[in-house]
Amino acid sequence: MLYSYSFSNRKRDLSDILSTVIRDEPRFISNFKAVPDARMRKHEWIEDQMQGRSIKAESIDSGVLTVTAADAAKVKNGTLLAPEGSSALFTVTNVTDTSVTVALAAANGSGMTLETLPAEGTVFKVISTPMGEGSINGEGEEHYSHARAEYNTTQIFRKEIVLSGSALAVNVYGSADNQLNRQTAFALADLARDLNRVALFGRRVEPGPGVRGEAGGLYAFAAGEDGLCIDAGECAIDSYLINDGAQAVLGAGGEPAQILCSPGQARIISNEYRNNLQILRSDDRRGAYVAVIVNDINGKGMTVMADPDVPDTEAWIIDPEGFGLAALQGRAISDEDATPSGFDGIRRTALGELTFEFRNAGQRCCRIKNLKNAAAALSELRGA
Repeated sequence: MLYSYSFSNRKRDLSDILSTVIRDEPRFISNFKAVPDARMRKHEWIEDQMQGRSIKAESIDSGVLTVTAADAAKVKNGTLLAPEGSSALFTVTNVTDTSVTVALAAANGSGMTLETLPAEGTVFKVISTPMGEGSINGEGEEHYSHARAEYNTTQIFRKEIVLSGSALAVNVYGSADNQLNRQTAFALADLARDLNRVALFGRRVEPGPGVRGEAGGLYAFAAGEDGLCIDAGECAIDSYLINDGAQAVLGAGGEPAQILCSPGQARIISNEYRNNLQILRSDDRRGAYVAVIVNDINGKGMTVMADPDVPDTEAWIIDPEGFGLAALQGRAISDEDATPSGFDGIRRTALGELTFEFRNAGQRCCRIKNLKNAAAALSELRGA
């Protein structure tokens, strides 16, 4: 080696530095917290049981609600239900795999009866399941993890850190150690941007002979036929669409906490909410756009994250609680010397194998598609 530096023969673990870089990125990737290492290239996890606190009646006949098996599992005999938009209270008298029988418990001034319920599509909010004295095991509401597993695959990331002999001789940034640390920081910032795009658009490809493993992203896990989705019909984003998305996530059992969109769509949102925006500048909130709005569904705040990588005609309402970034065991991001004999300079390689967790993405993420182009929407706002 023609040039020496203090850690020339050492392999450095860069995972903590990468975690700091990711946390400080004002992009989607900052939602991903470090989770335990993956033990195989096909990284599996158990999906959580997330029950939306409501059921939907596909049809109603003499107090018998036809529902899905998933909705039937949410209630028991004695569970109290209230139709959306009404103060009436109903009690469950019988439950089968695909039906729930109810009786009017209290009209509560609504004047509603079983006969005046809509024939189909009525959504009933689950109020509670009162328990009697001396209740026994099995009588309470059940909460447990589903046996269904989901998985993602690992992807290898590699960055080359090169300092030429001329750059070392110029010595602009001090010693070789300082220059290498600076170039390493640039490489990790570049890696964080790559991770952000993979976390959004990556496809899930299992590695095999001649096949490179690829990690799936948000669109791979949450934009399928079973995912929550709202078609904006080329309308501009507004509080109605945002609240519709928040209601969909909340109804599926998630907690809507973030609006992920392009910077242009964020400007449209800020225009509507300009009198009610809260701007946060705290140690755990970073980025160019950290406005928080209060949604009308549960009265809680949602952070607006303006990410330039998000398609301009789409937005997401997300609950980031289920997101995680995992390294394959023993393959966290690290760098080591890779300087070939006689090379005029120093070369190090940063290498790691990572993947993403999207727990219950189909319930925690709602896509808003077919939005009006932000430039056109902003032009209309300016003209108005």
